[in-house]
Amino acid sequence: MKKLLNTLYISSPDTYLSLDGENVVLSKERQEITRVPLHNIESIVTLGYSGMSPALLGKCADNSIGVSFLSRSGRFLANVVGSYCGNVILRKTQYKLSDDENACTEIARNMIAGKLYNSRWVIERATRDYPNSLDINKLKSVSAKLKDSIANLNDCKNTEQLRGIEGEAATRYFSVFNDLILQQKEDFVFNGRNRRPPTDRVNALLSFSYTLLTNMTASALYCVGLDPYVGFMHKDRPGRVSLALDMIEELRAVFADRFVLTVINKKIVNKNDFFIKENGAVLLNDDGKKKIIKSWQNKKSLEIKHPFLEEKVEWGMVPYVQSLLLARCLRGDLDGYPPFMWK
Repeated sequence: MKKLLNTLYISSPDTYLSLDGENVVLSKERQEITRVPLHNIESIVTLGYSGMSPALLGKCADNSIGVSFLSRSGRFLANVVGSYCGNVILRKTQYKLSDDENACTEIARNMIAGKLYNSRWVIERATRDYPNSLDINKLKSVSAKLKDSIANLNDCKNTEQLRGIEGEAATRYFSVFNDLILQQKEDFVFNGRNRRPPTDRVNALLSFSYTLLTNMTASALYCVGLDPYVGFMHKDRPGRVSLALDMIEELRAVFADRFVLTVINKKIVNKNDFFIKENGAVLLNDDGKKKIIKSWQNKKSLEIKHPFLEEKVEWGMVPYVQSLLLARCLRGDLDGYPPFMWK
């Protein structure tokens, strides 16, 4: 259980929530763990299959406290709201700003700044941790260019220019990604990003991890009242969660890419966890998916200190925190969107 920005976040699936007066009571095996006053809560998010009493659901609806249910993997299941939900005002603001190129540019600039900062951090962290195993000069050169790209973001006048800088920076970042693979190098070779379909094992892992991260982020956006299909940098397209794709940009390197490097370098997966289709696509088999999902769940449970809030949160809560911060930005409670910049 974590209370964060007036949201009660329940990550333990065996927790039962009930109502006692004006308090939410959390119990395990019929033993009370803690209680939280309702007047301190704006929303409740449950991750897993936490039970909740009808009385509490009704009280939340009467008091405009949104309740969101997610699967254990983070997939959005349902929202419960009362007869009036102020999130409609938030969504109207989101739709209005999504049609304003200047507003889109300002929000997207911060997201891309976070992406480039974190990409650079992954490289710098590798040079620090494995100085004897890597070509330090090569990695430092790419890091310096990423730093220049971050500075160049300030000169961008529109999202098209932002995408241009982001694309060039991504190419530089991935040019040294293969260097960061230190184990199983014969079986896991990365010669550049490819997808739809991935044609090597590393790209298969990246694509699968990005999908997990996108689903988590789309669920988080639903929970805070934003529309995951209406983005600021990724433009509207039927069936595409454009805002979720915007949001994951800053998390790709530190969340998904480092996860992929970990499962390869720690030999959690091996070449036998993949299969090749007739069209050349390389995909995880069932055993490989089980290994990845188990490791992903472990990654999500690790605690970090959020760089903006300066509070301890689980990695799995980071997309939700960033969604909350974006919602506060759109409401005008923050001067700008603070991207996740890992330290």
